[in-house]
Amino acid sequence: MLVVTEREQLPVAQAREGSVEAWKSLFRRYRLPLYVYVVELMRDEQTSLDIVQETFINAFQNIAALRDNEKLGAWLFGIAHQKCIQQWRRRDRDAQLRDELGQQPVVDVDGPVEILVREEQEAEFMRGMGKLPIPQRSALLLHFVEGFSLDEIARITNTPIGTIKSRLYYGKRALRELLEDASE
Repeated sequence: MLVVTEREQLPVAQAREGSVEAWKSLFRRYRLPLYVYVVELMRDEQTSLDIVQETFINAFQNIAALRDNEKLGAWLFGIAHQKCIQQWRRRDRDAQLRDELGQQPVVDVDGPVEILVREEQEAEFMRGMGKLPIPQRSALLLHFVEGFSLDEIARITNTPIGTIKSRLYYGKRALRELLEDASE
């Protein structure tokens, strides 16, 4: 989970000035949380790595558009989210073209039993997340895994807050049902 304390000072101002060290620091801070979010949406490791890289390139080129240095995380996730949408649209266009052409397209101190049980539960949870519609999966990941507020998720996804609340509600309910069905 991405946890940024209120007192943590990220070198955003230095990044705005073009400091390579500041950008390296921001990359180290956000690359893994962004990757986890993107790979859960895209379900493709290489594409996800490319999107994270494109996100940082875009951020570097457009840092002047960031209005509030403290909102850097939400801004980066918003860029990554838009890159995912662009990728889906590209895939849809490619699939449509193929159709027209007729072509085919953690460290633990628990014992081994506890570790295996936890890994099995985590795997079942992630399989359940993978079955959810992308908008619900995205909202759940951003809120519960990355720790973004509802307002931040609304900004990241460019979606009304009421819709985010609905996606969280129905996503949690569907995930609960999936997990209950799997345990039977």
